[in-house]
Amino acid sequence: QVQLVESGGGLVQAGGSLRLSCAASGRAFSTYSMGWFRQAPGKEREIVAAINWSGGMTHYADSVKGRFTISRENIKNTIYLQMHSLKPEDTAVYYCVGEGWGDTWSYWGQGTQVTVSS
Repeated sequence: QVQLVESGGGLVQAGGSLRLSCAASGRAFSTYSMGWFRQAPGKEREIVAAINWSGGMTHYADSVKGRFTISRENIKNTIYLQMHSLKPEDTAVYYCVGEGWGDTWSYWGQGTQVTVSS
């Protein structure tokens, strides 16, 4: 079993930056992929970014390419989502996910709210 706890959400103005963190506990962290989803009010949940167990492979949604960077520190059991040039349409609850790829993931965090004001 894996437990995921997100932090770092908040309110930021358009054009600003935020860094989300997700701390994992339970199984050996370096053995599974991790990612971030988001869900905006009235919209379906969507994958934002994913990273494989070693950090050597990443995937980004087209809407965030060039603005967001996913990374991981296996020694700290933590992944990050660095977000730059934030837009109001990035406003959503961001969820950390573990063990999976694409739309299918085994473990989910509780979510952290990101609000981008115009």
